[in-house]
Amino acid sequence: MKGPAGQSEALEALILGVLDDDKAEDVVSIDLTGKSPVTDFVLIASGRSNRHVGAIADHVLRAIKEAGYGPAKVEGLQAADWVLIDAGDVIVHLFRPEVRAFYDLEKMWGGAPETAA
Repeated sequence: MKGPAGQSEALEALILGVLDDDKAEDVVSIDLTGKSPVTDFVLIASGRSNRHVGAIADHVLRAIKEAGYGPAKVEGLQAADWVLIDAGDVIVHLFRPEVRAFYDLEKMWGGAPETAA
């Protein structure tokens, strides 16, 4: 569920800060504001290993909850090859590099403007 205007940018900034602090690699932010009824931003990042991906995901989930956005939905945390975090206004995909290359989500979002975060 999407929140009020301006909230999505604050949530994106919060998550980007966690990704930076946790040394996530190849972080990409895709702005879907006004283009999708489901979310405003899709963030895609890589971790060096399953353990790194899992740790980043855990920190992102904790930061979202502690900042008052409530609990986000998460899939894939146990295997930590590809973790999907749905925080409503922002959807986060965390991958091991080989898994990210295989699925190539950036290509799927082809027409959406990407920005390296």
